[in-house]
Amino acid sequence: MFPLPPVTESAVDEKVAQTFGRLREMFGEQPLPEPFFSYGRVPAFLQDFYMNFKKFVWTEGQLTTQTKATIALAVCAVKKCQPWSKIMAARGAQLGLNEQYLTDTIAVAATCEMYNAFFKFRDISGSDIYNGMAVGLRAHTFANTSLDDKTVELINVVISDINGCKPCTSGHVEKARQLGVSHEALQEAIQCAATMLAGVSFLNAVQ
Repeated sequence: MFPLPPVTESAVDEKVAQTFGRLREMFGEQPLPEPFFSYGRVPAFLQDFYMNFKKFVWTEGQLTTQTKATIALAVCAVKKCQPWSKIMAARGAQLGLNEQYLTDTIAVAATCEMYNAFFKFRDISGSDIYNGMAVGLRAHTFANTSLDDKTVELINVVISDINGCKPCTSGHVEKARQLGVSHEALQEAIQCAATMLAGVSFLNAVQ
């Protein structure tokens, strides 16, 4: 059964064709990204993803389009989805983010994953002994990239949430709030990340 081939545009029903048309309006002169043809195998999923993607990933809201592209790239990178990583890196470049910034985004997300693994273990180990032990893991990456502090914290919040690390998530939410990030912006960061998580999960499974 797997991998599942993407749909061909000439063979889809009217509902899927309509969604493809709206996607083409959104992407303008750019070719329609290939993942959408895989989502076309499930019309309801394609429609949901399109609506969520347009609102929470593509369009400015509480967060700028650059910040949304950054968050989306971080999610795609940690979930090892090459097609979407390339799409979001290209989106970032189109929005003026340079190669170093995009690479720094991936580095921050990877460093967050390292800390998530450590602090999640502390949280679920069932022993207080580890709380008194030194962390011992270097994480200078958080403070030494081209990303501003707010963007770093937004990445840390969404990656920690995805990885289910409660102490990391709550700690980074608190730090983001101290930096002036609103509750609404934090929720939108999660909505952006959750949308991309759905897209990459589907795509990784069918390829």
